[in-house]
Amino acid sequence: MIGFNTKLELLHYSKLKNVRKLDFKMIAIVDYGDVCIEKVTEAVKKVTDDFIISRNEVDICRCDKIIFAGCGSAAVAMKKIHLLNLYSVLRIVKKPMLGIGLGMQLMADYSTEGNISCLGILPGTAIKFKPEVNDAEFKGFKKVTYCRSSALFNGIEDNTEFYFNNSYYLPNNNLTTSTCQQDFAFCSSMENENSYAVQFHPEMSGDAGLTLLKNFIEMK
Repeated sequence: MIGFNTKLELLHYSKLKNVRKLDFKMIAIVDYGDVCIEKVTEAVKKVTDDFIISRNEVDICRCDKIIFAGCGSAAVAMKKIHLLNLYSVLRIVKKPMLGIGLGMQLMADYSTEGNISCLGILPGTAIKFKPEVNDAEFKGFKKVTYCRSSALFNGIEDNTEFYFNNSYYLPNNNLTTSTCQQDFAFCSSMENENSYAVQFHPEMSGDAGLTLLKNFIEMK
């Protein structure tokens, strides 16, 4: 469990935890201005209509689960998150959260893209695949190999292909649930208690991606 950085953050949490929950199950798709939100929304809509798209911390606290997706620059994304006052609520809210793509890296401790501190929900530092190449990217459908059991992958065969589009990655650790292969194996999914994250984009991964989203949304 992450700690509170400041007394102000602790006070913030004490106020937010008393926000009344909605009377029905609802998913919050966090909208901090990222371009992939539209595709994620389209995919979630194929699974459920019970979701909202919001950048409001009270909305996020009232929902039962959170989807936190992203693509592009970690430094730009973290700046938007701070400007929208979402940093503390994303760190301290006690709800199941699914990070997607860049969202997975932003849930980690640190990113070397811009050398910035991230949310610190999951351990690790995002590193560039090939530091000497400016536009190096890992893109397309790639096989994902399981290394630990995860409810996210229920009904999805091992070595199923998912769509990736990233230049940075998180190294494997003891919370890694699946890996993908570049010139080496890196972390393609991770989970810790009710925090889940995938480096690939389920919203662009066909039926397998929809199954993964369904597994998260219906998770008890």
